Amino acid sequence: MLRRSLAVLAALAAALFVVSLAAAATGRSGRVHAVPSRIVSLSPTATEDLFAIGAGPQVIAVDDQSNYPKQAPRTALSGYTPNVEAIAAYRPDLVVVSNGGPFVSQLERLGIRVLVEPAAENLAQAYEEIRQLGRVTGHVKKAAAVVRSMQRQLKQVIQSVPRARRHLSVYHELDQTYYSATTDTFIGRIYKLFGFRDIADGADPTGSGYPQLSGEYILAQNPDIIVLADSKCCGQNEQTVAARPGWQNLAAVRNHRVIAVDDDIASRWGPRIVQFARAVAAIAKRG
Repeated sequence: MLRRSLAVLAALAAALFVVSLAAAATGRSGRVHAVPSRIVSLSPTATEDLFAIGAGPQVIAVDDQSNYPKQAPRTALSGYTPNVEAIAAYRPDLVVVSNGGPFVSQLERLGIRVLVEPAAENLAQAYEEIRQLGRVTGHVKKAAAVVRSMQRQLKQVIQSVPRARRHLSVYHELDQTYYSATTDTFIGRIYKLFGFRDIADGADPTGSGYPQLSGEYILAQNPDIIVLADSKCCGQNEQTVAARPGWQNLAAVRNHRVIAVDDDIASRWGPRIVQFARAVAAIAKRG
C-alpha cells in the first residue's frame, strides 16, 4: 500500500502542484476568499504545516493519518478515500488535501473551498506549499519565518558533514521487500544535497522513482549508509539488518551507519524534514 501510494503521488505531483498554487489565493472560481476558521486537513503534511505556521486553532478536524502534532484533532476521516458527506458534516470553510479527485468538485458544489497541496518533488515546492498555506490562512509572516528557519537549519546540517564524507553511497529502505527511492524523489533529493550517491538510481529503468531492489543488488552496491524508513511499520533496525544473510559484511553495517528513522518524517515534506536531515548527517559522520 505504501509503495503504491508513493508511486501515485509521484505521478500526480508535478501537474497538481502548478494548478493548486495558481488557485490558492482566489480559488477555482476566481473569487477572493475570507480567512478560513474551520479547516479540515486530509493531508498529514498539510496538518504539520498548518500547526507550524500558527493556523492550528483554525483546524477543526484532520484525517486518520495525521498523527503529528499531538494536539491535532484526529478523526476517522480518510485522505485516501475521502467521504464527502463525512467531511461536510464538520461544516468546513476550507479542506486541504494532497490528492485530487471527483470529491473535490463535489465539495465545491456544496460551497466548500478545497486546496490541493500535492506531494512536493523538491524543497522549493515544499517551501512554496508552506507559504501558500500562510497566504490562505492569514499567517503569511509566520509561514515565511518557518521557511527561513528550515532553510537556515538545513544549510547548517549539510555543512556539518565533512567534505570527505560527501562521497558516501546510501540505500533508503521503504519496506522489507527492498523498495527504495531514487534521487528523482523528494527524499532522494535530500540525499543529493549532501552529495551522497543513491544506489537506487542504477536500478530504476522505468524511472518510477521507487524501484524494487534485490538483495543481491544491495550487497553488490555495498552502501556506506542504510536508512530504514520501515522502522515503525515493520520493526526494522540495525540489529535486524545485520541479521540478514550476508548483510553483516556491508560497509554500512561494519561502520555502524545504519539508522532507523521515523517512517512518517521520512515520507512527508513538512518542517520535520530538518529532523530527518539531521539524523542522516549524524550517521554520515559516524565511524
